[in-house]
Amino acid sequence: MELERILADIGKGRIAPCYLLYGEEEYLLRDALDKIIEILIPAADRDLNLFVLDGDTEDMDQLCESLLTRPLIPGRKAIVVRNTRIFHSRKTLPVIIQKIRDQVKTNPARAAADFILFLRMTGWTLDDMKDGGWQTISDEQWRQTVEGDEGQDRQAWLPVMTAFCATHRLEASTSADGADRLESVLKSGLPEGTHLILTADAVDKRKKLFKTLDEVGKILEFSRVKGDTKLKGLLMENARELLTAKGKKMAPGAWLALGKKTGFNLRPSMSALEKLITFTGEKPTIDEEDIEAAIGKTREENVFNLTSALVEKNLPVSLSILGDLLDRGDHPVMILAMLAREIRILLQARLLLEVRSLPPYQAGMDYGRFQKALFPEIKQRLGSATPHPYVIYQALGHAGRFSRESLIRHLETLVDMDLALKSTAKDARLMLERFLIQVCEK
Repeated sequence: MELERILADIGKGRIAPCYLLYGEEEYLLRDALDKIIEILIPAADRDLNLFVLDGDTEDMDQLCESLLTRPLIPGRKAIVVRNTRIFHSRKTLPVIIQKIRDQVKTNPARAAADFILFLRMTGWTLDDMKDGGWQTISDEQWRQTVEGDEGQDRQAWLPVMTAFCATHRLEASTSADGADRLESVLKSGLPEGTHLILTADAVDKRKKLFKTLDEVGKILEFSRVKGDTKLKGLLMENARELLTAKGKKMAPGAWLALGKKTGFNLRPSMSALEKLITFTGEKPTIDEEDIEAAIGKTREENVFNLTSALVEKNLPVSLSILGDLLDRGDHPVMILAMLAREIRILLQARLLLEVRSLPPYQAGMDYGRFQKALFPEIKQRLGSATPHPYVIYQALGHAGRFSRESLIRHLETLVDMDLALKSTAKDARLMLERFLIQVCEK
C-alpha cells in the first residue's frame, strides 16, 4: 500500500528528493525500484539522466559530486545506488554473513564483496584469516564479535572466501564511508529535479544518515515474508501479475510442481517463472512437463537421490550423483553432513530391529500394517523425538542391509572425514568417493 501511494505521488509530481528501499525480499525490492524508475524518468531520457551505481564499488565523494551536478538535458535526473553498504554496521553482520553463505558456491565474486565488508565491520583482516588463522577464532570470540550469529558453519565459507580474496588481492578499505558528507548534502537539499534512490539488504536504523533520510525522503521496507500461507499468497499475486502481462497462465498442477522446485520462496520462484515464460514461447499454458524440462532437478532432489542410492548399495549411481553435486559446486561439508544424517537414521533403525520387546518388523511389510502394528510402540518409546512414520518405515526397510558394527564404523569414518575436510588440504572428492565404496561394499 505504501508503494502504491509513493507511485501515485510521483505520477502527480509530488516527488521526494531521495528514496531508500531496503529488506531481504529481493524480488519485491527490485520490482519496486523498477516501478519507481519507470514513472520518475521517461524512457527517452534514461540514457542521459539515469545513473545506476553498484554498492560494491560505491565512492561517496563521487556520489555527492554527481548529486550536486545538474542534469545534462532538461528534466529529472535520478542516481540509483544498488546494494549500498553505507547503512551497514555490526548490527547487520548476521545479514551480511547469510549473503556470503548463500553465494559462496554460486557467485564467489559477489560473496567476496560481502566478505570484504564483513572484515571491515569486524575489524579482522585478511592476514588474520590466512594460513588457517581463521581457526584460531574461538566460538566465544566469534559470538562477541558477531552478535546474533553462532558461526557453527563458518568452516564451510571462511576458508573459501579467504583463499578467493587472497588470490584476487582483495583487501578491506580503511577509509571513511562518507556518510557524513552525504548526510550534509541531503540536509542542504539536492538541486531541483535531482533525485537519489538507494537500495540495501539491511540497515542500522540508529545511523544518523538513516534518520536524516527518514526526515527528508521516503523509506520503504521489504522484510522477508514469514508463514507459508502469506508467502504462497504473495507468490501467487506476483506470479499472476507477471503471467497476465505476458499472456500466460499456469495449469493447476504446475503450481505445486513449481513450488517443489523452489520451496515457494519468492525470488527463486519468480526467477524460475521468468525462465518458463521464455522457455514456453508462444504456448499459452505452462504445465508440469514444462517445469520439469526447464527447471530440472533441485539440489535437494539430487541429495535425496544420493542417499537413496547409498542405502541400496548402488555404487555406480552413488558415484555419478556425487560427481554431479561436486561439479555443480555443492560444498563437500554439506554433502558429508547429509550422508552422516542418513547413516545415523540407519543405525537407529538397526537398533530398533534388535529390540526384542517390540513387535517384529518383517521385510516388505505393508506401510499401513506398519502404522497400525509397529509405529505406536516406537512412538511410545521415542516420544516427541519420533520422526515421521514413513521415515522410520523406510529406514527399517533399508537397515537390514547393514550390521550394527558396520554402521558404527561408517559414522566413525565420517567423523574423521569431517575433521580432515576442515583442517587439512586432502582431496574432498577422493575421500567422499572412498566412503561410498566402503558403504556399498557387498
